Amino acid sequence: MNEPAASRVPAGLRMPFDPLLALAALGLMIASVVSLNASTGASGDAHQTAVRQAVFFAVGSVLAIIVSRVDYSRLRELKYGLYGLIFAGIALVAVFGGVTKGQRRALQLPFFEVQASELSKVLLILALAAFAVDRARGLGERDTTARLVLVAMVPAIFIMASDLGTGLVYIVIMFAVLFVAGVSWRHFAGLVALGAISIALVLTAAPAMGVTVLTSEQSERLTSFLNPSDKAGDAGYQQNQSRIAIGAGQKTGRGDRATQGPLKFLPEQRTDFPFAAIAERWGFAGAGLVLSLYALLIWRGLRILTVAKNLYGALIAGGIVAMLLFQVFINVGMNVGIMPITGIPLPLLSYGGSSVISTLLAIGLLQSIHAQGRVAAVSKGRGRTL
Repeated sequence: MNEPAASRVPAGLRMPFDPLLALAALGLMIASVVSLNASTGASGDAHQTAVRQAVFFAVGSVLAIIVSRVDYSRLRELKYGLYGLIFAGIALVAVFGGVTKGQRRALQLPFFEVQASELSKVLLILALAAFAVDRARGLGERDTTARLVLVAMVPAIFIMASDLGTGLVYIVIMFAVLFVAGVSWRHFAGLVALGAISIALVLTAAPAMGVTVLTSEQSERLTSFLNPSDKAGDAGYQQNQSRIAIGAGQKTGRGDRATQGPLKFLPEQRTDFPFAAIAERWGFAGAGLVLSLYALLIWRGLRILTVAKNLYGALIAGGIVAMLLFQVFINVGMNVGIMPITGIPLPLLSYGGSSVISTLLAIGLLQSIHAQGRVAAVSKGRGRTL
């Protein structure tokens, strides 16, 4: 008679989640709420903003716990539905989305707005990984690579029309899934060459022929980091103020004497520049703590990738880690002035329900992969099926 599954798993493996991954996420959520409450501004909306962010965290955490308890492998069967939801979200935003800065990016609901492109990041990872697994035997073939690229690029192109930064995240997810799947380096070289040609056409050839691909605002945001002092527009101003805030924080921060954030010299500090606001108020110590939490988050994600019980789990974990790492690199980079302003949020630190919930759903998937991988490892080691 087989003993119960729970009793067959050693006590050290019964924990249904990765505690270090959970600790990193919790630390970033606390940092976000504390920072928003202290640095949003002097207009009296700081506390309200922090409370709303805490509510987003609560909802996202509940969803993450639910996802972590589900066998992620079952989602592979839903790939067509998940992929279809991406385009459903794009269509709903295009038809019913509110206009912000001349672009339709989110559905305006009574109490909050839903940015479908943020939630679709996770959907793309799940769907693309499933399509890759379905063609696992032909991953070295050019036809397979072309199909997977097409699956990712079609929604990415639609998203780029209104949100360039999020569209770039989709492309990074695509490259990560292809890399983990073991696609030939020749295919990667071809994709990189094709991307370089596309960029050249967008930035030089198209404008020369009178074709406008990027608006003047988008062009300024992408080039202002090269010399922000010479840019009179908003993009140059934002990066100048961000660097001033980071420099003013020095080692331990200015605390209640901070000015760039509370007096709103630093624009978009809740979404685009939360790192600069933290660096000013809590200095190198606070900024270093935040970066350490991100390092812990990425490390645990990579560790989970190695213990996944199957290729589908490894591809999902790879896509999630690449998504988080790219967003952290770009956002912190634009805060310190080495990357262009693309509007990419800082995971779990930037204000916004859609970004928070999509990130926590991704962490829930990582926890599911961790739990399933540990149980599978124990089962394999004992020669039994749990």
